Amino acid sequence: MFDAKPPFQRASGPTTRGWFLPVQSVTRIRQALRRSNRIPHLTRASWRTLTSAIALAIGLTLVTAGPASASFWAPQHGGSPNADRIHTLYAVVFGVGVVIFIAVFGALVYAIVKFRARPGAVAEQLHGNTRLEIGWTAGAAGIVLVLGIVTFLMLPGIRNPDNSDADGWAIPAGYQTAKDKELLPKDGKSLNIDVNGQQYAWRFTYPDADQDRQNNVQAYEEMVVPTGTTVTLDIRSSDVGHAWWIPKLGGKADALPGYTNHTWFKIPRGKEGTYVGQCAELCGRNHANMTARVRAVTPDEFTQWLAGQKQSLAQAGVAAQQFRDQQAKNDAAAAAAQAAENETTTPEASTSSTDAESAAGAAQR
Repeated sequence: MFDAKPPFQRASGPTTRGWFLPVQSVTRIRQALRRSNRIPHLTRASWRTLTSAIALAIGLTLVTAGPASASFWAPQHGGSPNADRIHTLYAVVFGVGVVIFIAVFGALVYAIVKFRARPGAVAEQLHGNTRLEIGWTAGAAGIVLVLGIVTFLMLPGIRNPDNSDADGWAIPAGYQTAKDKELLPKDGKSLNIDVNGQQYAWRFTYPDADQDRQNNVQAYEEMVVPTGTTVTLDIRSSDVGHAWWIPKLGGKADALPGYTNHTWFKIPRGKEGTYVGQCAELCGRNHANMTARVRAVTPDEFTQWLAGQKQSLAQAGVAAQQFRDQQAKNDAAAAAAQAAENETTTPEASTSSTDAESAAGAAQR
């Protein structure tokens, strides 16, 4: 029962010492290692199936992904002229990119098919083509130059505000507009709104003609504006970095502490409705809840809304003043009652002290 061969054998011979594995065991180990490192062979059908599955997965991912505040292939537009111009510029750049993509990959596919390996074919050895190299370098530079010119020609229309429409809201003569004249439309009139970002809400202030900020109309989360009227925004933050962005009304603008950013939009008449946006800068754990809405109404409806807000603000001011007056009266009454109570308790204390002194004198006598 003990005649089984041990896994290790003693080396024999005058020059060898120690233990070693049998040759057959080493051979089996080598074969096992080769099999484990061997790449499995895939047939052409298997490669096609695998490629189709990967392409299908990528396609479904792109189709089912969220819109990310954009249309299928470009930024949203239709709510303001600057957003429309951004969309037009994007379309121009995208179109040029599509043409370049088709040309490059078309040439690549043509070269793969035309010059694929064939039995007995010998590839021609090329050492450069000066005309071709100069051509594609000059072509690329020309494309970049044309795109740069188009971009700089369209930037003023994106940055500089348009005039309000003739049927827009009649901005009062003394109403505060954008503080920087370069940010005003050519006619110098706009509805200026202060946008302040704070964790995690937007506050909108409508400055009026006077310098008293206490009577300015304010709103949270929803900005109400008249259609056909240029609206200029002064954007800032009171705590951390935020970003104001209503996609259909133009590009985003950063809201930073200690710095004021500016942007504008003008919603045309006939496009009244609600435009939804989101803080586009990670600002804390409730960043996803920091939404923003712009509700566009007709100029007459905006006048009524503004008057209603001013009336509510005035009523709140009167109620606050009445509360302060009543509080002052209550404080005065409480002080008078306390003073009367102190006057009542003082004579009793004096009488008790006198009686104590008399008793002490009698005891001594």
